[in-house]
Amino acid sequence: MIESAGAKTGKAHVIKSHHNVGGLPERMNLRLLEPLRELFKDEVRRIGVELGLPHAMVYRHPFPGPGLGVRVLGEVRAEHVALLQRADQVFIEELRKADLYEQVSQAFAVFLPVKSVGVVGDGRAYEWVIALRAVETVDFMTARWARLPYGFLELVSLRIINEIRGISRVVYDISGKPPATIEWE
Repeated sequence: MIESAGAKTGKAHVIKSHHNVGGLPERMNLRLLEPLRELFKDEVRRIGVELGLPHAMVYRHPFPGPGLGVRVLGEVRAEHVALLQRADQVFIEELRKADLYEQVSQAFAVFLPVKSVGVVGDGRAYEWVIALRAVETVDFMTARWARLPYGFLELVSLRIINEIRGISRVVYDISGKPPATIEWE
């Protein structure tokens, strides 16, 4: 749970619940070991490097514990998850091709439960919207939106809209943390 203390009261307020916390049964016939529980992501990465873990494993972008459901706003339906998976795959693939993947700390697509008018061929299309999010950070407690090249964003947008039937618009999230959080949910 992320908390902040108010200047006047000194009392902490819950900003957002952490989606990797909880969900285990109250009583288990085993002991839960969490040796890295108190460490931040950058500290865990330093340990991974020291242990000699593969570079791709150590520097993989964070992924929410509950999976892509956190990145589908509104009702989580199989068809929404499928669209999101494909859009996210295009975004990450293009980041890697452009050697931008390791320049951003985290990048992903978000399915928005909003339809927007677009044009497919000579006809009107009323389809879903995908948001792209990429941030730069050292500790994930604060983050700045990644200033990806316009040409790169255009390429990703065109690929998503042209290759994935059901998506008519792509937007890029330029919110910092704070005031926003990295994940949308």
